[in-house]
Amino acid sequence: METVIAKILMVVIAFSGMEAVAWFTHKYIMHKFLWRLHKDHHKKESSGFFEHNDFFFLIFALPGIAGLFWGVIYHFNFLFWCGLGISLYGMAYFLVHDVFIHQRFKIFRNTDNSYLRAIRRAHKMHHKHLGKEDGECFGMLFIPFKYFRSSKTKSAS
Repeated sequence: METVIAKILMVVIAFSGMEAVAWFTHKYIMHKFLWRLHKDHHKKESSGFFEHNDFFFLIFALPGIAGLFWGVIYHFNFLFWCGLGISLYGMAYFLVHDVFIHQRFKIFRNTDNSYLRAIRRAHKMHHKHLGKEDGECFGMLFIPFKYFRSSKTKSAS
């Protein structure tokens, strides 16, 4: 039983840690020296389905894939469970960011959930800045409480 709890804990810690990694990378890498890849996400320049920003999907997927691979090779050690947490975060990020927020696939359009409305509001505030400076809300799943308050007041009126 202890090993099951430890494995679940490793997955949860890796998943949560990826939110911190995503925030840091978004603020200090995507909005700094790799802005060239990220800017078409803020200011649509391409006419196709894919953006230059989508390369970050590959960059972020590599640690998860490596953890899963090496964890399997070494009999499902901690690397597998960390890789699973990273991969689950990637799936959550894709579903929340690309599917729910940006509607790259036209599903999950309407919601009455205050958490999901707050995520949309925070991301909208991030995208109001078209340049790489003066950004806000660089995270995805853990957002400041002020966006919950603003999403509640919008639904009440």
